[in-house]
Amino acid sequence: MILLSFDVEEFDLPLEFEKTLDFDKQLAVSTEGTTRILNMLQRKRIKATFFVTANYAIHKQDIIDRIVIEGHEIASHGYYHSSFKPEHLRESKLELEKLSGATVSGFRMPRMMPVDNAELKSSGYRYNSSINQTWLPGRYNHLDKSRTSYMEEGVLQLPSSVTPKMRFPLFWLSFHNLPMGLVKWMSYRTYKNDGYLNIYFHPWEFTDLKMAGYGLPSYISRNSGDAFLQRVEGFITWAQKKGIGFGRTDEFVRNLCS
Repeated sequence: MILLSFDVEEFDLPLEFEKTLDFDKQLAVSTEGTTRILNMLQRKRIKATFFVTANYAIHKQDIIDRIVIEGHEIASHGYYHSSFKPEHLRESKLELEKLSGATVSGFRMPRMMPVDNAELKSSGYRYNSSINQTWLPGRYNHLDKSRTSYMEEGVLQLPSSVTPKMRFPLFWLSFHNLPMGLVKWMSYRTYKNDGYLNIYFHPWEFTDLKMAGYGLPSYISRNSGDAFLQRVEGFITWAQKKGIGFGRTDEFVRNLCS
């Protein structure tokens, strides 16, 4: 099974590159991308997981409603994308459950930063997908940890997929910058080895990131918007032709732990 997930958040990335973007525009960019994703998933008839910040959900009830109505999973991406307090774990879960009417069992920390598993467990989460078991300069180095799922302090850890041995990350930046033939080859090799893939994206990648006001480097803006949609949808079609299914992360975790 392939677990596709999308981090639905305030589009605050330009702020990391010393640009300004007002809050309404941040919401609009993420909403445009999320709508394109939902349309794509509908065309391909597959389900996915949406890790949503409570702050986004509060302002975009219509998007939350559509995600739930169309059978996708709502999970927590924290309360805000750019700030975090331990109490946000419980508060974001409760807010998302109130807004969606669904049980929230998964968490992903913004920017894949560390999170306390004891706090996750006490807040009622069943799984944590805040881990990228590779080395990414300036972000993290997790080469010493398991590539695949494992339990820690009563919470299932579900890392983003990386290739065996070399631990090359099969994440959003790879889909922007590598030939898709290579992405598919590495993905299939990893899938055959691990039995599943856990791949994540952001809605803003499905919009035009080459806007001058964003100030984003080419390794992020390359193949964004329509080109990125074509790449991801083509990847889904390729996997389906190979007989590989897609599903929600919570259902995968439930089966794994049963």
